[in-house]
Amino acid sequence: MYLSKFSDYSFRILIHLAKNQNKLCTVEELANSFQISEHHVKKIVHKLAKTDYITSIKGRNGGLSLGMDPKNINLGEVLEITEDNLDIVECFCEESNTCNLNKNCKFKRVIYDALGSFIDEFKNYSLQDII
Repeated sequence: MYLSKFSDYSFRILIHLAKNQNKLCTVEELANSFQISEHHVKKIVHKLAKTDYITSIKGRNGGLSLGMDPKNINLGEVLEITEDNLDIVECFCEESNTCNLNKNCKFKRVIYDALGSFIDEFKNYSLQDII
């Protein structure tokens, strides 16, 4: 299983902001640090700023900062916010499922439980744990 780049960079941005809590960071700084486009950083920051994870201050002296104490930012909750699609197999998506075993398949439960365990493992950690 792969995390989306959106989730990957969301975690990286949160880590960067947590390690630089004494200053405001800019979108340009984050983009340069991770060698990604400013547009992509803006999308991530916009989504995280809708939560309380990131505080965005507009204006000439503005910037970005961590909006919460790192110990209160649960990695599992961040994962659930940033991953748009956790349908790791076709049968998890009703609209595109073409598997003819779907009604009697017991393997789907195994995969579903494994995915739940994956997310639950993330929930065991806070941002503080990884900085």
